[in-house]
Amino acid sequence: MIRNRNNVSSFITKDRSKIWELFHPSSSPANGFSVAEALVEPGQETDAHRHILSQEIYYILEGTGKMRVDKELSDVSAGDAVFMKPGMAHNVKNTGSGPLRILCICCPHYSHEDTVLVKTQKI
Repeated sequence: MIRNRNNVSSFITKDRSKIWELFHPSSSPANGFSVAEALVEPGQETDAHRHILSQEIYYILEGTGKMRVDKELSDVSAGDAVFMKPGMAHNVKNTGSGPLRILCICCPHYSHEDTVLVKTQKI
């Protein structure tokens, strides 16, 4: 199965990022994981959140930003991969002048019910 992001409808996740779900059990033969592209516009910051069950990897495709995982704040840019265990609070802010595009891989798959917003200071 081949999917092109341009042929997939986008939606807004619980953390307020725009997502194109490329593979998810609800719309593909993928089982137990999901793969999506997220877009964070310049100056935009996602809401801090954690996942109860899902471990997650962010792979930065394009752009630059600041990424918070629990209490650690790091600069991220194209080519960086960030791993989050279940329960780790995380969010990202686009600090560049262009789009911040992130490949998001969740196992088990992404769901709103597994996503818990957490209160934290803005980046």
